[in-house]
This record gives sequence, C-alpha cells and structure tokens, in this order.
Amino acid sequence: MAGRWIEQWDPEDETFWRETGRRVARRNLWFSVLSEHIGFSVWSLWSVMVLFMGPEYGIDPAGKFFLISTATLVGAIVRVPYTFAVAKFGGRNWTVFSALSLLVPTAVAFVVMEPGTSYTTFVAVAALAGIGGGNFASSMTNINAFFPLREKGWALGLNAGGGNIGVPVVQLIGLLVIGTAGATHPRIVLGVYVPLIVLAALCAARYMDNLTPVRNDTGAAKQAVREAHTWIMAVLYIGTFGSFIGFSFAFGLVLQTQFGRTPLQAASLTFIGPLLGSLIRPLGGRLADRHGGARITLGNFAAMAAATGVVVYASDTESLPLFLVGFIALFVLSGLGNGSTFKMIPGIFHAKAVARGLRGEAAAAEGRRLSGAAMGLIGAVGAVGGLAINLAFRQSFQTSGAGTAAFWSFLAFYAVCSVLTWAVYLRRPVTAPAQAQLGLAEV
Repeated sequence: MAGRWIEQWDPEDETFWRETGRRVARRNLWFSVLSEHIGFSVWSLWSVMVLFMGPEYGIDPAGKFFLISTATLVGAIVRVPYTFAVAKFGGRNWTVFSALSLLVPTAVAFVVMEPGTSYTTFVAVAALAGIGGGNFASSMTNINAFFPLREKGWALGLNAGGGNIGVPVVQLIGLLVIGTAGATHPRIVLGVYVPLIVLAALCAARYMDNLTPVRNDTGAAKQAVREAHTWIMAVLYIGTFGSFIGFSFAFGLVLQTQFGRTPLQAASLTFIGPLLGSLIRPLGGRLADRHGGARITLGNFAAMAAATGVVVYASDTESLPLFLVGFIALFVLSGLGNGSTFKMIPGIFHAKAVARGLRGEAAAAEGRRLSGAAMGLIGAVGAVGGLAINLAFRQSFQTSGAGTAAFWSFLAFYAVCSVLTWAVYLRRPVTAPAQAQLGLAEV
C-alpha cells in the first residue's frame, strides 16, 4: 500500500495548525478511534464469551479466568511491535492492516464456540483475540504525532477513550443476545463484528494519512528504553489502565462466582463500569492539560485506594449494592487516571528535550518522537497489569472462594503508585532552576 503520505507536519506552528493541521489531525483521529474501538471489542471478546459457557462446557471459574488472562497477555505483548509498525509502514497503512487482521480471531471463535470443543482450543483462540489489544499502541503512537503538545491530553484521551468504549459495547451486545436469544447463541455476538471490522478497514484506507516525518525513526525506541521515566510511567499505567482492562475482563465473572449472578444478571451490570471509565478518559486528559498530569494522577490514585477499601468491606460483608458502588467507582477513577497519565508522557519528554538545550520545533519534534516510542512500551506494560489482576482474582477464588485477597493486593499497589507519583513528579526539587529544568510543573 503506497498510501497517502504527508511530507511536512508541524503542529506546533499555530498558523499551520489553524489553517491546515487541525482539520487533518481530527479527521485521522476519528477514524483511528473507530479502528481502535473495534480492536478493544475483539480483545475483550472472551470476557463476554465466558458468560455463554454454561455447565455443558465443563470449564470451572478458574479456567474461565485463565481464558481471559490469555487474551490479556497476548494483547500486552503485541503492543510492542505494533508501536514501531507506525514508523515502519505508516499510520494509515498499519491501521488498515491491523483492522483487517481482527477478522482472524473473530472468524475462528465463530467456528469453535460450542460445547465439546477442547479447553486447549479455547485457550488458543482466546490468545488470537489478543491481537486486538495491539491496535491501541499503534493508534496512540500515530495520533500523538498529529497533535501539538497543548492539545495532546484531550486528543490522546479521546482516542483512547473511544477505543476503551469497545469493551462495554461488546458487553452490551452480549447482554442483548443473552436477553433475547438466550445464553446458547454466542455466535450472534461474533457475527455482528465481521462487517464492522471490514468497515473500519475501508474507512482507514479512504480517510487516514501517513506522516513521512514519523517514518524510519530507528533510534527512538532505544532511547525510550534507556529512559528511566519510561519505566516509571509504565508502573503508573499499570495502576490506571491495568486496573481498567483487568477489571473489565473480570467483572462479570466476579459477579457470577462471588455473588451468584446468572449470565443475564451479570451481563446487565458488567458493561456499566467500563462504559463510564471509557467516557471519562478524555476528561482526565483535559484536566491534566489544565492543572498538570501529575497532580490529577496523584489525587486519582488516592481515590482509587479509598474505593478499593469500600470494595474490600463490601466483599467481606457480602453486600452486592455496596460492592457495585465501589467497583464502578474504580472503573471511573481508572478511566480518569488513564487520561492524566498519558498526558504526562509527552510533557515529560518535551521537558527532557528542553533540558538538553533544544528549543522551539526542535524540542517539540524530539518530544514527539520519544514519547511516541515510549507510549507503546508503557501501554504494553500497563496491559500486563490487566493480566496480573485476572491472575490475582483466579488465585483468590481458588484459595478462598472470594476476591477479597485480590482487592487487598490492589489497594497496596495503589498506595505504591501514589508515593511514586509524588516522589518523582510532585516533590519540590531543592532549587527552582532544577524544577524548571525538569518541567515538573507542566507534567
């Protein structure tokens, strides 16, 4: 695919941005959201498929948690190569390919989704669905290059939030199917997505662009790997996005296993948290644009720890209403934190470029190239947090029959993230010049 290539791109130039850049960037944003949205739906398919797996499938709750953990793990791994594919092939070209590739896990699941299929086969097919998780990394890297620093919080939040909504949408479709056709027709859910995948690929081919300045940036990945802030932000992103995707995949199973909900009852509640968390992500980015990403992130982690305390109490007392309040609050806060943490990334790398003596467009370009590379690595590590959450639930239910122990471990991690955010990005440096050099006030 030769594609459509834009040779010059300078979003920090206000005249260029006002006359040309904004329109082109927003067009690419909307169709990037569409492709990423469907990618998230395919990635989270098995959080819905397990609700259709009644006793006739012969799979216990631990086995179901392992299925969704497999999809989570593969989604985390493929985010790394997907990040660098944008520079290799072009953002538009890779979006077309990555969208079409979603036909594979969807079609294969359509074939095997019935009682009598071996558990090993289900694990392999769940692993295939993990490629949907890679779309996030390539999409975020691509959109990061289109927007100026002053609008990255909003743009990245909207791009990711629109993608994240793919999780509650596939769960809503599952609810609709269970409520109308019953819990024995999972193929209807899969059949809905085939034409949507084709539509996303066609729209990307018709309306998106490749950016030549992003192409062949071979050194950015190595620099991002060596940068300590890449790994610090990866830990924080485990706390936000890892929580969002892990809880999204596990919520329905937790309701079924711990509170005895039927598939229909679980499905009628499962989508609420991911939907609210997805919708609020752009707000997290906007608040970070205005007040600083680190400040919003720190307050968010403190609130997540408090919400987890509510969930622990509800789990101990077996109070479903209180459990739902605390768990949905965790979804909302994780979505808010997703937006604020991703706003921090371009700000950090722009500040590092300024500290090395670069100015103007040179600093902005350096910040874009390094933050684009870092986002893929950070996104991959964050998705591994979702795997850790699913495995924690699996272990907790195996040993005690409840998720309380898992929630205690989550609370401890949110406390660690709070301390890390404060110590690295908010604790006042010894001198004012040092604070200005690190750009902490703008992170």
